[in-house]
Formats: sequence, C-alpha cells, structure tokens
Amino acid sequence: MRVEINEYIVADREICGGTPTFKGTRIMVWQVLELLEAGSPVEEILNSFLVPLKKEHIKAALQFATQLTGKEFKLIPT
Repeated sequence: MRVEINEYIVADREICGGTPTFKGTRIMVWQVLELLEAGSPVEEILNSFLVPLKKEHIKAALQFATQLTGKEFKLIPT
C-alpha cells in the first residue's frame, strides 16, 4: 500500500516499513526534521544524504509536521 502525503512525501509499506519518506528516496522525513531541530543549516541538510534534496523537500517536511500537529491534534480529549 502506498499513500501520497504531498508532492514530495510518500508512505509505502515496501519502503522503510511505511515510515514517510521523500519520493524516490529512502530518506525519512523525521531525519530531516531532526536535523532542523538540531539547528543544522538548510544548505547542509540539502547535501547530507546520498540523494541531494531541494528546499522544497524541507518545506514539504515542515508542512507535513504542521498538519500532524495542527488544529485536529489533541493529546487530551475535550
């Protein structure tokens, strides 16, 4: 099963066990988000992997994270 999350991100059971990755790569979205959280410069992140990423990939990762923790996300039911 394959789920297209957005233009740059896909979740596919056959790729990294379904963890969201960037299309055409095995680069997991959480890896990029973790690098951003650690303060790595964007230009460094773009060239940190065997397959170079584009700024659009990073933007898509941030957009995905925002969607996951957006208005509908609640740890405590109301």
